[in-house]
Amino acid sequence: MTDIPPDGAAHTWPLIAHFAGLERRLGAWVLARGTIAAGLYEFLRFGIKQGWACLFGGSLCALLIASYWFYPAHAPISRYDCLTLAAVAIQIALLALRMETWEEAKVIALFHVVGTAMEIFKTAVGSWIYPEASLLRIAGVPLFTGFMYASIGSYIARVWRLFDFRFTHHPGTGATLLLAAAIYVNFFTHHYVVDIRLGLFAATALLFGRTWVHFKVWRVHRRMPLLLGFLLVALFIWLAENIGTGTRVWLYPNQASTWAMVSWQKLGAWYLLMIISYVLVAFVNKPEIYRRSEIGRGDCR
Repeated sequence: MTDIPPDGAAHTWPLIAHFAGLERRLGAWVLARGTIAAGLYEFLRFGIKQGWACLFGGSLCALLIASYWFYPAHAPISRYDCLTLAAVAIQIALLALRMETWEEAKVIALFHVVGTAMEIFKTAVGSWIYPEASLLRIAGVPLFTGFMYASIGSYIARVWRLFDFRFTHHPGTGATLLLAAAIYVNFFTHHYVVDIRLGLFAATALLFGRTWVHFKVWRVHRRMPLLLGFLLVALFIWLAENIGTGTRVWLYPNQASTWAMVSWQKLGAWYLLMIISYVLVAFVNKPEIYRRSEIGRGDCR
């Protein structure tokens, strides 16, 4: 693509590098056809970039569905263990093919640890269960579950790079880390003491209410409120959770006998988890300030 940085995949993976040359010619052809054609093409580029950013998470969702439909009931390896091995294989393949950077892999590893720790606690208190047997597990939690959390971090890290994120009015690192820590702790403590979730929503709005993310789809940077971006990603995570429970990979207590859609209340929990994910990636990537004099500008309105 024309806006991939020198250290991006297009410069290290021959297939993508070849595509970049074709895309430059296609872009010039589209621009010659007027504003409507250019707008449609930019929308197409947006979808392709989003799909590329979702590569790890999308692969995991495909595995959940495929294993539910086709995995043999009496296979020598349990379904959960197969999912764990497949997730590791995908991670190795992405690195070997240079479709993922080592920096992104480090983020995935961090999220795997954070997510697994929370899974161990949540299953212990009965928030949800993993109904099938497996060998590759810790305290009853299959190891592939950490990869599901890691896919969120992977998506944020990849979309940050692919869309060349810049920001206006971004809060400081100390404040965001404190918020992320409070959210993470509340996921545990609300089982025993008062749930401060509403206060955390208010703190999130206070910190990020003025923050705009500027993202480059094609030739110029567009912008949108960062809080809206959090909500949209949380919505897709909620949809992915419905896939996970629909394929009976994990189940909430009310889904033990028959499947039911995951409660909309869980969207709030995923929204807060999104904040943790974003803050950790931002801590690694160091948000850059948007400067109108340096790069092109457009508004997502």
